Amino acid sequence: MNFFIQEAVAQTAGAPANGAMGLMNLLFPIILIAAFYFLLIRPQTKRAKEHKQMVDGLKKGDEIVTGGGVLGRVTELGDNFVQVEIADGVTIKVQKQAVGSLMPKGTYKGNL
Repeated sequence: MNFFIQEAVAQTAGAPANGAMGLMNLLFPIILIAAFYFLLIRPQTKRAKEHKQMVDGLKKGDEIVTGGGVLGRVTELGDNFVQVEIADGVTIKVQKQAVGSLMPKGTYKGNL
């Protein structure tokens, strides 16, 4: 009948009860959290801070690209919205947060 049931074998020599294994078990999650912070969280907060500074620094006449890829020139600034001229006589209003990047001067005229 031992065919289906394994026999329990007593352990002859146990591992010494030292704190090294406990420390290693605690050290792994700490290293994992630190890696996530430096590889994911910190760069994302840095990009968000740079984007906020760019949006706060917008002024009339700046040439921008929105998150949707629309190129234009800022004609009016509000608290939450920016009016952007995308062609002669054609203006749209977009949220300030939708501004993707600030373009160098002359980019807008070169593409008309």
